[in-house]
Amino acid sequence: MNLNLLIENLTSPALLFFVMGILVVHLKSDLEIPKSSSKFISLYLLFSIGFNGGRELAHSHFSMEIIWTVLFGVITALIIPIYTFYLLRRKLSIENSGAIAAAYGSISAVTFVTAVSFLEIQQISYSGHMVALMALMEAPAIIVGVALISLYGKKDNTSPKMSSLIGHSFSNGSVLMILGSLIIGFVASESQAQGIAPFTNDIFKGFLAIFLLDMGIISGRKLADFIKSGWFTTLFAIIIPVINGCIVAWASGLVTGNVGDRFMLAILAASASYIAVPAAMKMAVPKANPGLYLPMALAVTFPFNITFGMPLYMALIVI
Repeated sequence: MNLNLLIENLTSPALLFFVMGILVVHLKSDLEIPKSSSKFISLYLLFSIGFNGGRELAHSHFSMEIIWTVLFGVITALIIPIYTFYLLRRKLSIENSGAIAAAYGSISAVTFVTAVSFLEIQQISYSGHMVALMALMEAPAIIVGVALISLYGKKDNTSPKMSSLIGHSFSNGSVLMILGSLIIGFVASESQAQGIAPFTNDIFKGFLAIFLLDMGIISGRKLADFIKSGWFTTLFAIIIPVINGCIVAWASGLVTGNVGDRFMLAILAASASYIAVPAAMKMAVPKANPGLYLPMALAVTFPFNITFGMPLYMALIVI
């Protein structure tokens, strides 16, 4: 089962386009996706996931399982930055430790989008409330990361208030797009949803492939410089996501029996933010070095998760 999943994942067009993007950089090609197009595609992917999640949520029945699943996800987002902060403090500064801990406690919307495609290939469904949970897991880790930096670092009166950080987390463009689309998908009637189905469903995989090509190009540009930063951060960016993903893949069975939901919980725990957290850290902790936490999440953890991580977490769930 492990080998079949791995082979199928490694040969998916979306992943191969990501690899192509890395090769483009090494070949020093002038191929690139315009920034305006890349932003539109990322917004489209979040819109599609959010809208379809809202449709699924409209068809599902509210239950205690949903409450326990959401609580499980939020608690996960609170625990991960705490224990990773103390691991990172052995080698890195307080500011860098807090920023990296926040990134790994938070989630990657792009990894979530890729996981949706992975589940579709496996013909496994997931619940609509997982989309809402993804948005809810963004802010807690940022708050914990900043709180730990404030607790152990030097007091700085110029630091923004916690309330402004919470507001910034939920006003982040990616969070607003996916939550807004979720609500619209929830309230839309079946006939209205079918009217835009060709846009929300039929072209999704094509846009995902182009987006991952762009992610491959960005990762390729950051990878070389990051490798020079040392072995500790590289190993951390691989080992910690595996630990988080494997533990959640197993423990999630305590709150839900849905294979798709357990997989999504695992991939959210294993992913690392490289959009919302860098934006928040730039405002809250300017001393933290984005040259560390950004390449760790984008150039190491993200490629690992979409190649080897996803088949691993799924295999643990279906054993």
